[in-house]
Amino acid sequence: MTDTVAHNRWYLYILRTATGALYTGITTDIPRRLAQHQAGRGAKALRGKGPLTLAFHAPIAAHAEALSLEYQIKRLNKKQKERLVIDQPLSPWQWLTENGQLTSSGKYDSPEQNALASAATPPYPVG
Repeated sequence: MTDTVAHNRWYLYILRTATGALYTGITTDIPRRLAQHQAGRGAKALRGKGPLTLAFHAPIAAHAEALSLEYQIKRLNKKQKERLVIDQPLSPWQWLTENGQLTSSGKYDSPEQNALASAATPPYPVG
């Protein structure tokens, strides 16, 4: 894999703090981003909350899709995020669709999400 290809792949990640809180983010390099968070050079919300552990991660095809997925995951409550971490789905979009956790606006933010939502039987309520 070339550097260009590697940098085009995005990842959604969920970190667990020392107190058990969950933090969701996106990056192109999980080890680098985790090291930044551990050193206090990442998100302010995580400063002083270590040690941090990687609870979940999933590859995402494009930056726009990663941003959209991050938004969807951040809207979940703690119990729902814990379920996501336990389930460790290969496709977070599919997991969100199957668990009825998409935005209440009824708008889908990626082609994958649209395809999964239209293929879901029975249809799940949005929101």
